[in-house]
Amino acid sequence: MMTCRCLIIDDEILARDVIRTFLQTDPSVIVVDEAANGTDAVIQILQHRPDLIFLDIQMPGFDGFEVLREIWPHHQPCVVFTTAFDQYALRAFEVNAIDYLLKPFDEVRFHQALGRIKEKLDVKSHPGLEALMEKLVNRDTNEPAQNYLKRILVKEAGRMFLIKTKEITHFDADGNYITLHTPTKAHNIYESLSSLESRLNPADFMRVSRSVIINLNCICELEPYFNGEYIVHLNTGKKVKCTRGYRDNMRHFLSSMS
Repeated sequence: MMTCRCLIIDDEILARDVIRTFLQTDPSVIVVDEAANGTDAVIQILQHRPDLIFLDIQMPGFDGFEVLREIWPHHQPCVVFTTAFDQYALRAFEVNAIDYLLKPFDEVRFHQALGRIKEKLDVKSHPGLEALMEKLVNRDTNEPAQNYLKRILVKEAGRMFLIKTKEITHFDADGNYITLHTPTKAHNIYESLSSLESRLNPADFMRVSRSVIINLNCICELEPYFNGEYIVHLNTGKKVKCTRGYRDNMRHFLSSMS
């Protein structure tokens, strides 16, 4: 196991002490710093670029999710949430946290999480793997090379996944943070929606608003709305609005179906 550099982020000093104490029994993990609020956490993560962060959710300044939003375009460490509140668990795994430790947790539960971290980080010990995965993104076994994406490379917590674009139902964006959705899972990528749109096949994907691109093959119903807008029903049950600024895209799609 490679050495793992970690940062402890919690506004309670006793909570930081517990994590630091549990880590003392594992020489492969080095605590590079601590932060007591979300603002300092962002600064220290970008400064130290740790492999792992133990991250509280409710803190002064940025909360834990806001910390991730600030850092992820620049650095993507493995994340273990440590919190006294269980209502954030689903959201935590939607942002690809490796584990969610509910306070107070014991040393056995803590080291279970640490073991999962080590498994995720082991992929980084294989040089050239990322380059190989990048090549696979642009490789199509059935057709000549094209400009449009057939696969999207997703990097999550030390692992890399190739997601086929035909399996993606829609994308939604918040700044440079994009979530791609399949029928069973959501993944995060980091680029602008306009940049991604230019690399998707317009025969299969359509932008319907400033923040959403949909897979045309997943449309099951179009519900007329106001001023030429539509509510688009996808076959996963998701509903998205095609807004006025993108009416021409919808008109072009409808004309192609007639």
